[in-house]
Amino acid sequence: RGRGVFACISPWNFPLAIFTGQVTAALAAGNTVLAKPAEQTPLIAAAAVDILHRAGVPDDALHLLPGNGETVGAALVGSPDIDGVAFTGSVEVARTIARALAATDGPIVPLIAETGGLNAMIVDSSALTEQVVTDVISSAFLSAGQRCSALRILYVQDDIADRTLEMLVGAMSELRVGDPARIETDIGPVIDRQACETLAAHCARMEKQATLLYRCDPGPLAETGTFFPPHLFELPDPALLDREVFGPVLHVVRYDDRKLDSVLDRIRRSRYGLTLGIHSRIGATIDRIVARMPVGNVYVNRSMIGAVVGVQPFGGEGLSGTGPKAGGPHYLQRFAVERVVSVNTVATGGNATLMSLE
Repeated sequence: RGRGVFACISPWNFPLAIFTGQVTAALAAGNTVLAKPAEQTPLIAAAAVDILHRAGVPDDALHLLPGNGETVGAALVGSPDIDGVAFTGSVEVARTIARALAATDGPIVPLIAETGGLNAMIVDSSALTEQVVTDVISSAFLSAGQRCSALRILYVQDDIADRTLEMLVGAMSELRVGDPARIETDIGPVIDRQACETLAAHCARMEKQATLLYRCDPGPLAETGTFFPPHLFELPDPALLDREVFGPVLHVVRYDDRKLDSVLDRIRRSRYGLTLGIHSRIGATIDRIVARMPVGNVYVNRSMIGAVVGVQPFGGEGLSGTGPKAGGPHYLQRFAVERVVSVNTVATGGNATLMSLE
């Protein structure tokens, strides 16, 4: 049975896919839904709800509640009438929601949360450099780096680091920042001015603490919109990056192959576990990394973005989410409760046809 009333709180970076995925899962499990999209993307959410209503979802089973998280979202998760919450967004907001749910009198309310990740890719000396560069560019910079699965920190074995970084800089020099409606554009804008300012502040700090290897041309629209060019920094210490930077900024660290376990320990200590990339043609190395890493989605010799729901169920662990995975076999179960009816048929004359169960 459905749990009752589900609050679905979705992010701006996938304003249709994640919004619709949360809402339809809750409805399919038998719940009514209060859907709160990100304040930056209410119009596409309104269009999606209109389509669902016209497709037959009853008006009183699905309601749209646009507004700011601090007001509408807070009131929603603090309501004693909410029976479950599905949330995708930052780990800080997920913590706030968890605390609000815990403070509400009444039944314990489940939280299905998918948060961000300090996602890493490990590249050893057996990797095909051309493929690595292609996959790094798409993983770090497509969608202007505004994917929760995007690559944030690249670990390259020092034996091949110089060549890999030289090719990566060359590939970045070909990227074009601008209007995504134009076919020649590779990188579009970030979501808003606040995102630009946050990224600029981070890069200003990195320029003092790390080495700027390359910064793309910001393009002719840089002064008129929220365009932020891809950056590549080399870190002397991976500890300088202690949280997710949501945008087209990639950080690279060289590592000694004899100290691979130390690299894995460093990644584990971040406590994020959303996506991990591995580029290697050594099966034992791949198996060794996969076995040690508590990560929801591992991508081997391919990009780290573009999981296909239903084929590659998506979701993290640790600071990256509660599970279960969207698109996986257990997702709908979390939106429902289990009820068991046991019948002594002898007490009803031994005729099972006398019993009618909903």
